[in-house]
Amino acid sequence: MTYSDPHNDEQISTILHQVKTIALVGASNKEDRPSYRVMRFMQQKGFKIIPVSPRLAGQTLLGETVYESLDSIPQAVDMVDLFVNSERVTPIIESAIALSPSIIWMQIGVINIAAAELAKAKGINVVMDRCPKKEIERLGLFSGETSS
Repeated sequence: MTYSDPHNDEQISTILHQVKTIALVGASNKEDRPSYRVMRFMQQKGFKIIPVSPRLAGQTLLGETVYESLDSIPQAVDMVDLFVNSERVTPIIESAIALSPSIIWMQIGVINIAAAELAKAKGINVVMDRCPKKEIERLGLFSGETSS
């Protein structure tokens, strides 16, 4: 399936400047995994990252407590970043809606239009098939600034 996210560079920049706290679903403690590298990078840029992984729940990952699910996160999040297969997105989006994030971001290769429509119907902006780390690098964001 070919998909092209409709957000332009200015919109992506605005989204990333508005976000402070990110729930990262599909977090991994393996340094070679994209989710680990994105989490570390985003932390270095000043974002608060809350890792979500049932397998790692209760452990600490890059200084943050790992939560089993979005439902178990005890604080507000601005963005939910999904490192999961497209087929697993819908129930995660349903849980994410309860957190009222302003953004749901699906990583490169993660595309679920029906689930995105559920979030959009609740007023949540959805970015699909993109990586925030790559967008920050491509747009040159946060090089001399922090996101907080």
